[in-house]
Amino acid sequence: MAWLILLAAGALEVAFASSLKPAEGFTRLWPSLAVIVFGAAAVVVLTRALAEVPVSTAYAVFTGIGAAGTTVVAAVAFDEPLTLARLTCLVVVVGGVIGLRLVGSG
Repeated sequence: MAWLILLAAGALEVAFASSLKPAEGFTRLWPSLAVIVFGAAAVVVLTRALAEVPVSTAYAVFTGIGAAGTTVVAAVAFDEPLTLARLTCLVVVVGGVIGLRLVGSG
């Protein structure tokens, strides 16, 4: 169950990071509120997962989901390029997260 909670925290992290650009430096109200709500929710949900998952592994998974998910959202929503170099780096990040899961306790 903790891993599902951690996945939810990662999804909230993607929502948080993806709302930063539309907030335009906190000059737009609703996107700025989304940044605050999603950011706080992501951290709260992450702390729930820490009851069963080691913090080093949980945070790596959390940020890995955030990085990969935000890259995909940025490509779709903001027309940011998905270059071979970016995709290769994401594969390395995801591989590291999988490796931590396989060798870590929890």
